[in-house]
Amino acid sequence: MLILQNISYKHNNKELLFDNISFTVNNHEKIALIGNNGTGKSTLLKIIAGELEPLNGELRLSSEPYYIPQIFGQYNEFSIAEALRVADKLTALKEILNGNVTEDSLNILNDDWTIEERCSNALNYWNLEELDLTKKMNTLSGGQKTKIFLAGILIHQPELVLMDEPSNHLDAAARKLLYDFIESTSSTLLIVSHDRNLLNKLNTVYELSKHGVAVYGGNYDFYAEQKQIEINALNQDLHSKEKALRKAREKERETLERQQKLDARGKKKQEKSGVARIMMNTLRNNAENSSSKLKGVHAEKIEGILQELRELRSSVPDIDQMKIGFDNSVLHKGKILFNANEINFKYKDNLLWKENLNIEITSGNRLALKGTNGSGKTTLIKIILGKLEPQIGTVFRAENKSIYIDQDYSLIQNNLKVYDQAQYFNNSGLEEHDIKMRLNRFLFSKQDWDKPCSALSGGEKMRLMLCCLTISNESPDLIILDEPTNNLDIQNIEILTKAINEYQGSLIVVSHDEYFLEQINIKKDILL
Repeated sequence: MLILQNISYKHNNKELLFDNISFTVNNHEKIALIGNNGTGKSTLLKIIAGELEPLNGELRLSSEPYYIPQIFGQYNEFSIAEALRVADKLTALKEILNGNVTEDSLNILNDDWTIEERCSNALNYWNLEELDLTKKMNTLSGGQKTKIFLAGILIHQPELVLMDEPSNHLDAAARKLLYDFIESTSSTLLIVSHDRNLLNKLNTVYELSKHGVAVYGGNYDFYAEQKQIEINALNQDLHSKEKALRKAREKERETLERQQKLDARGKKKQEKSGVARIMMNTLRNNAENSSSKLKGVHAEKIEGILQELRELRSSVPDIDQMKIGFDNSVLHKGKILFNANEINFKYKDNLLWKENLNIEITSGNRLALKGTNGSGKTTLIKIILGKLEPQIGTVFRAENKSIYIDQDYSLIQNNLKVYDQAQYFNNSGLEEHDIKMRLNRFLFSKQDWDKPCSALSGGEKMRLMLCCLTISNESPDLIILDEPTNNLDIQNIEILTKAINEYQGSLIVVSHDEYFLEQINIKKDILL
């Protein structure tokens, strides 16, 4: 069991990340921890794992958790065995089996006689049987590092497992293994992820926000339905408050106009009846005081409604505040953009593909490029873009405007500031205020315009990239996206999905996220 009571955390810069977080995870529960970038999901996992100290609050654990981080650079100089915290036990077992039985080696092994077998079985499960446990972590790919730490669950068999974006670097086959494990394990799980397929394997969603933790008793699809109901209710409340504000302002105007007419009529009567000047001044002061009181009453009511409106508007999801509005490609639908006839590529005299490729891409196509790591997806993309030529076969490329967007959003120039980056794409001569309006539309406020692009998160770079594409004079004919969801939270994936679905040109996507591919209406796969 895991219990958090009133947990708070401050960054080193003294900024409060979250305050008084409380929740419980019962034994055998499988919990998704979701929230926008910057809400503190990874920090919260590190606090539970004992890697960070909270500012205040109480944390109670019935057993030591097993923690799989999102970033593995800190383990680069470790061997696989050291990263998995089994090196000492394996050395002790080897010493004992070689006849060198000491009290130290027996204490270290602690009767764990199956440790070597469990390591072998765990690596086999994750298709890592070719790896030697003495191999350095810095020689492994991102996917291999993730699978190493996932293998550690089978080795240590913990009661509580914490995972931070475990499917990020996994290909389709490894993701399937992860999904199967999640469904079959009896361990308690607390998982931070943006992988909607994975989140649908979990039975409860905890949403972390600036307001605390909200609990939804179902998988991600259930959560999404409930959130939509909440958003619909919020929009109705907004509409009602805006209507109430209009009525309050009309009432204020009508009441003040009526009072002014009454005051004017009364003044005329007093002048006709010859009321003394001193009495006239008193009556005028009384009328002014009465009007002032009326104004105060209405102003107080209007300010109350405005404050409620501000609070409601601050709760509107960012995605609902954004307007994307891509221009359409100028190419007619069905025009052949690229044709490959029996092509292949050689690396050191070895053919990359077992069979020569025949591919045709026409305007309006929405394609997914699929294959395991090393299957040649990046090479094919470079051939499509004309950056490489095949050694075998022929290709045809029609003149078109193509944009390649990788998972690091390398089209964003880190040495530029946000406004300057937007201006760099200003092919149509937009005025400065128009550029800034576009940036605001993509949630870059005045405080962000002078921020260096190097300081932006993955989600912010993605939004800036989309903003730049709308600023550009015309929409690209072909967009190629390479693992676009890897560094994004769910909100930013939804923003990207909305943008892609508004785009009417040709699309090629490399992604292991099947849920994302389904949402953007991919019609055909190219399998390598």
